[in-house]
Amino acid sequence: MGSRSADTIRETLEQRIIEGDFEDGERLDEVRLAASFGVSRTPLREAIRLLSGSGLVELIPSRGAFVRLPGIVKLVEMFEVMAEMEALCGRLAARRISPGELTKLSIAARACEQSLEKKDPDSYYHHNESFHLLIYEASGNSFLAAEAAKLHKRLRPFRRMQLRVRGRINQSMKEHTLILKALELGDAVAAADALRSHVNVQGEKFHDLLASYEKSPAGRPV
Repeated sequence: MGSRSADTIRETLEQRIIEGDFEDGERLDEVRLAASFGVSRTPLREAIRLLSGSGLVELIPSRGAFVRLPGIVKLVEMFEVMAEMEALCGRLAARRISPGELTKLSIAARACEQSLEKKDPDSYYHHNESFHLLIYEASGNSFLAAEAAKLHKRLRPFRRMQLRVRGRINQSMKEHTLILKALELGDAVAAADALRSHVNVQGEKFHDLLASYEKSPAGRPV
């Protein structure tokens, strides 16, 4: 089994954890999980290692892998920081993005649009992730890009959850259009504002996320 299998298993486990199939603090049974996926323990262990990078799983030497779910307060705090980091990336990218990077960004936005037309939320999510990572790189600040990507990875399952709220993908696509337009015009303020609004979980987005998250054990207050 290759890394592609590990990625597929990671995504499935990620979704199951967020949807509440596992309790916070529960130990993951590698033997049982490998059997349920029909794979050897090698790709499963790789998938669990990848999950540990997002903070959803903690690897404890000699004890195993344990589910770690953030409470809603910590989750919203992370989204607040992510929104400001993306706003900074957008502000810098508006000044520094190259024609080639703009082209790649346009292609990623178009891929999102095609996924939307096909009503394929998983495909949309993957192209959406590429869209954001391209903006981080276009900031021209490698330290900022690395830190933004790191937090993006931690929030990945929750951003994906948010996209499953009815009508959210359509709104997300409209926001992508505004972000792309601002970057094309070199409008740093508009790019920062559009990205901050796009990522932050305030108002209706906060309540939608809260409603989805409370369906899982992670919804317990901290």
